[in-house]
Amino acid sequence: MPDKNQDIQIKNFIHGEWVEETGVDAVSLFNPSTGEQIGEVPLSSEKTSKESIDSAYSAYDSWRKLSLSKRMGYIFDIRQAIIDREEDLAVAIATDQAKHISEARGEVRRIIEIFETACSIPTLIQGEFLQGISANISGRVVKEPLGVFGGVAPFNFPALVFAWFVPFAIGVGNTFIYKPSTQSPLFMQGIGDIFQAVGLPNGVVNIIHGNRTVPGTWYEDPKMSGVCLVGSTPTAKAMAEACGRGGKRSMLLGGAKNILVAMEDVQPDLFIDNFIHSCFGSAGQRCLAGSIVAVVPEVYDSLLEKMIEAGKSIKTGDALDPDVYMGPVISAQAKKKIEQYIDIGIKEGSTLVLDGRNPKMPEKNKNGYFVAPTIFEGVTPCRTIAKEEIFGPVVSVMKIRDLEDVLEIIRAQPFGNGACIFTQNQYYTEHFISEANAGMVGVNVGVCAPHPYLPFGGIKDSHLGTNKVQGKDGIDFFVQNKIATVRVAPPTGHFSGGTAATGDKAKQETAQVRSCVAQ
Repeated sequence: MPDKNQDIQIKNFIHGEWVEETGVDAVSLFNPSTGEQIGEVPLSSEKTSKESIDSAYSAYDSWRKLSLSKRMGYIFDIRQAIIDREEDLAVAIATDQAKHISEARGEVRRIIEIFETACSIPTLIQGEFLQGISANISGRVVKEPLGVFGGVAPFNFPALVFAWFVPFAIGVGNTFIYKPSTQSPLFMQGIGDIFQAVGLPNGVVNIIHGNRTVPGTWYEDPKMSGVCLVGSTPTAKAMAEACGRGGKRSMLLGGAKNILVAMEDVQPDLFIDNFIHSCFGSAGQRCLAGSIVAVVPEVYDSLLEKMIEAGKSIKTGDALDPDVYMGPVISAQAKKKIEQYIDIGIKEGSTLVLDGRNPKMPEKNKNGYFVAPTIFEGVTPCRTIAKEEIFGPVVSVMKIRDLEDVLEIIRAQPFGNGACIFTQNQYYTEHFISEANAGMVGVNVGVCAPHPYLPFGGIKDSHLGTNKVQGKDGIDFFVQNKIATVRVAPPTGHFSGGTAATGDKAKQETAQVRSCVAQ
């Protein structure tokens, strides 16, 4: 039975108008909860991608010259429009991305908070001033926009990644080209409507759908200033190389393999609540999902039993069903890949204590892409499921000797996104924060995502570049520093800083000291 939304035709948003891309290939858009096709997404041509660059470039000069207060007015208006359409946007996320509706609402709520943080840009981009460098000379640092940026989003957070990039980029005076995932484009269709509703000037933000052809036009184009990505590590590395060749600024977030550590003084109920949220929220499809649970011997058996009970209690089903905790994974291909990792875990000798393959579903969801909570125990660090990013609700439980043992495991990981410890011991807490080789750490929290006013991002293979997203880091990436050295003098042109030397004495002093800066 075809879905009632099967006729959705995803459009590009270029220069303030919805544009239907014709004469190109398209990919099917599915509802992962049912497995049914609900529309098509165009794979935009190189020509269309270049048109979006031209649009953003033509809008840049007038947008950057717009007063800061007026630019902030648009940010405030977009924020309010998101609030007004909050439920519709959440339903869009739950339909094609298929995270549970409660989590979709949480994602929309978080981007509202990020827009509120972006509203503080006037304070966060204030420059610096140094007077008294020398007589009548001062210096200043002015923060300026760069031009046109492009951003590529993953399927799993269509709203969050938009908010990490766009409000900060345009708030400081840049223009932006945004490419959503072809698997979850519905949210940005709603955002394009908001741009029109608030009267955002044409070309300030363009939305274009497609494959690698779209960012492929960015790297060598002199009209482009920078590129942002949240995606896999191989994609991030390929884009870093391309940006390097093209001289583009880049901010690229890659993959992850996050760990939860339970020490002997763990509070079991607190841990289990966070374990569920971290490992099975968003069906394990997020860059801060718990993938490894490392437990000391003193509490290993008791905690493992509680984890299995918790996993069995989780109801998996349609993302729009309010009685469900966990929705499906994004696609049939993702489901197959996750199940292959489960097979690998079994073959390599780990013990499957909770098997989430092929859960029973009601008739309307029988073709959905479901994998229920899955738990392995007795996993060792050298095994595939403990090293590679699975991106699904699969947990590897391993027994560790002590805190130093797990810190060595974290150091050996090529990824460095997140790590969390559960303890009441202050020494464990401080030592973990200091020595865990990850960009984000948590204490007694399962998802160590920073709040919007703090930077978000990992290290090692989880993050390429210098700046992280959101917070002040997210603003600094989108501005460049211009340094001004200023001498002021009386209208007559006479220098009042002192009496100039004359004759042989002046020649002697000039020969002795010639400064490389203004004197």
